[in-house]
Amino acid sequence: MSHEAQPLRSRSRWHSFTCAVRGALHTLRTQRNAWIELAAAVVVVGAGLWLGLQPAEWAVVLLTIFVVLALEAVNSAVEAAVDLASPQYHELARVAKDCAAGAMLFAVLGAIGVAAAVFGPRLLALF
Repeated sequence: MSHEAQPLRSRSRWHSFTCAVRGALHTLRTQRNAWIELAAAVVVVGAGLWLGLQPAEWAVVLLTIFVVLALEAVNSAVEAAVDLASPQYHELARVAKDCAAGAMLFAVLGAIGVAAAVFGPRLLALF
Protein backbone atom coordinates (compact mmCIF):
# COMPACT_ATOMS: atom_id res chain seq x y z
CA MET A 1 0.00 0.00 0.00
CA SER A 2 1.37 3.39 -0.97
CA HIS A 3 1.93 6.01 1.71
CA GLU A 4 1.43 8.85 -0.76
CA ALA A 5 -1.39 11.22 -0.02
CA GLN A 6 -4.57 10.08 -1.69
CA PRO A 7 -6.77 12.66 -3.39
CA LEU A 8 -9.91 13.63 -1.54
CA ARG A 9 -12.87 12.20 -3.39
CA SER A 10 -16.50 12.98 -2.79
CA ARG A 11 -18.52 9.97 -1.78
CA SER A 12 -21.72 11.14 -3.46
CA ARG A 13 -23.36 14.12 -5.08
CA TRP A 14 -24.98 14.91 -1.72
CA HIS A 15 -21.56 14.86 -0.06
CA SER A 16 -20.21 17.18 -2.77
CA PHE A 17 -23.12 19.52 -2.21
CA THR A 18 -22.66 19.59 1.56
CA CYS A 19 -18.94 20.31 1.10
CA ALA A 20 -19.83 23.20 -1.20
CA VAL A 21 -22.32 24.59 1.33
CA ARG A 22 -19.70 24.24 4.08
CA GLY A 23 -17.22 26.19 1.93
CA ALA A 24 -19.74 28.92 1.15
CA LEU A 25 -20.65 29.24 4.82
CA HIS A 26 -16.98 29.33 5.81
CA THR A 27 -16.45 32.20 3.36
CA LEU A 28 -19.43 34.10 4.77
CA ARG A 29 -18.37 33.46 8.38
CA THR A 30 -14.70 34.35 8.02
CA GLN A 31 -14.36 36.92 5.26
CA ARG A 32 -15.27 40.49 6.18
CA ASN A 33 -15.44 41.44 2.50
CA ALA A 34 -18.07 38.76 1.89
CA TRP A 35 -20.32 40.54 4.39
CA ILE A 36 -19.72 43.85 2.61
CA GLU A 37 -20.56 42.17 -0.70
CA LEU A 38 -23.73 40.63 0.79
CA ALA A 39 -24.80 44.01 2.15
CA ALA A 40 -24.23 45.54 -1.28
CA ALA A 41 -26.25 42.70 -2.83
CA VAL A 42 -29.18 43.40 -0.49
CA VAL A 43 -29.09 47.09 -1.45
CA VAL A 44 -28.88 46.22 -5.17
CA VAL A 45 -31.75 43.72 -4.97
CA GLY A 46 -33.84 46.28 -3.06
CA ALA A 47 -33.08 48.92 -5.67
CA GLY A 48 -33.94 46.46 -8.42
CA LEU A 49 -37.31 45.73 -6.84
CA TRP A 50 -37.99 49.44 -6.32
CA LEU A 51 -37.01 50.34 -9.90
CA GLY A 52 -38.83 47.39 -11.47
CA LEU A 53 -35.99 45.67 -13.31
CA GLN A 54 -36.87 43.55 -16.31
CA PRO A 55 -36.06 39.80 -16.36
CA ALA A 56 -32.92 40.22 -18.49
CA GLU A 57 -31.69 42.95 -16.16
CA TRP A 58 -32.31 40.71 -13.15
CA ALA A 59 -30.34 37.95 -14.86
CA VAL A 60 -27.32 40.22 -15.33
CA VAL A 61 -27.55 41.70 -11.82
CA LEU A 62 -27.96 38.33 -10.08
CA LEU A 63 -25.20 36.70 -12.11
CA THR A 64 -22.91 39.59 -11.22
CA ILE A 65 -23.72 39.30 -7.51
CA PHE A 66 -23.00 35.58 -7.47
CA VAL A 67 -19.82 35.88 -9.54
CA VAL A 68 -18.46 38.39 -7.01
CA LEU A 69 -19.37 36.08 -4.11
CA ALA A 70 -17.91 33.06 -5.93
CA LEU A 71 -14.64 34.89 -6.55
CA GLU A 72 -14.52 35.87 -2.87
CA ALA A 73 -14.68 32.15 -2.04
CA VAL A 74 -11.97 31.36 -4.61
CA ASN A 75 -9.80 34.16 -3.23
CA SER A 76 -10.22 32.71 0.26
CA ALA A 77 -9.33 29.23 -1.00
CA VAL A 78 -6.19 30.52 -2.72
CA GLU A 79 -5.12 32.33 0.45
CA ALA A 80 -5.67 29.21 2.59
CA ALA A 81 -3.82 26.95 0.15
CA VAL A 82 -0.90 29.37 -0.13
CA ASP A 83 -0.70 29.71 3.66
CA LEU A 84 -0.64 25.92 3.97
CA ALA A 85 1.99 25.45 1.25
CA SER A 86 4.16 28.39 2.27
CA PRO A 87 3.81 29.28 5.97
CA GLN A 88 6.88 31.50 5.74
CA TYR A 89 7.02 34.50 3.44
CA HIS A 90 7.85 33.68 -0.15
CA GLU A 91 7.67 36.08 -3.07
CA LEU A 92 5.65 33.62 -5.18
CA ALA A 93 3.18 33.17 -2.32
CA ARG A 94 2.71 36.94 -2.28
CA VAL A 95 2.20 36.94 -6.06
CA ALA A 96 -0.44 34.19 -5.80
CA LYS A 97 -2.34 36.03 -3.08
CA ASP A 98 -2.07 39.37 -4.87
CA CYS A 99 -3.34 37.86 -8.13
CA ALA A 100 -6.33 36.28 -6.36
CA ALA A 101 -7.09 39.65 -4.75
CA GLY A 102 -6.67 41.26 -8.18
CA ALA A 103 -9.32 38.91 -9.57
CA MET A 104 -11.66 40.23 -6.89
CA LEU A 105 -10.82 43.78 -7.88
CA PHE A 106 -11.68 43.00 -11.51
CA ALA A 107 -15.00 41.45 -10.43
CA VAL A 108 -15.93 44.41 -8.24
CA LEU A 109 -15.06 46.90 -10.98
CA GLY A 110 -17.18 44.85 -13.39
CA ALA A 111 -20.03 44.85 -10.87
CA ILE A 112 -19.83 48.62 -10.62
CA GLY A 113 -20.02 48.78 -14.41
CA VAL A 114 -23.09 46.53 -14.44
CA ALA A 115 -24.72 48.66 -11.75
CA ALA A 116 -24.03 51.83 -13.73
CA ALA A 117 -25.45 50.32 -16.92
CA VAL A 118 -28.56 48.81 -15.33
CA PHE A 119 -29.40 51.37 -12.66
CA GLY A 120 -27.86 54.55 -14.05
CA PRO A 121 -30.47 55.36 -16.70
CA ARG A 122 -33.36 54.56 -14.35
CA LEU A 123 -31.93 56.70 -11.54
CA LEU A 124 -31.20 59.58 -13.91
CA ALA A 125 -34.80 59.44 -15.17
CA LEU A 126 -36.01 60.00 -11.60
CA PHE A 127 -34.19 63.32 -11.37
